[in-house]
Amino acid sequence: MSLKQPFAELILQGRKKIELRKWNTKFRGNFFIRASKSSDNEFMSKFGFSKLPLGKIVGKARLIDVKKYGSKEEFEKDRNLHLADDSFEGYGFILEGVERVKEFSCKGALGFWEVKG
Repeated sequence: MSLKQPFAELILQGRKKIELRKWNTKFRGNFFIRASKSSDNEFMSKFGFSKLPLGKIVGKARLIDVKKYGSKEEFEKDRNLHLADDSFEGYGFILEGVERVKEFSCKGALGFWEVKG
């Protein structure tokens, strides 16, 4: 799964435990975390990062559950787990078993996809 920086790094550091998406998935299990080729400059600055790996697999995690956010109160309750502002409606992918891996370049795709090679 591809994520913009600094969100991939925040997951690897254990600071972000829920990844937010507008779509749901039935997938459960292990997956690689790929840092997209572009970063979110506003959040890079907000979290104190200047340079992070881009366009590479940087870690792996296990998706154990998906939470549907149906109210602002529910979303706010998990703020310290997803680190987002209050403008989101959708799904929270609950992650465990996060590990950093030796970085390697990899072309990304939308959603969950197979890493070739």
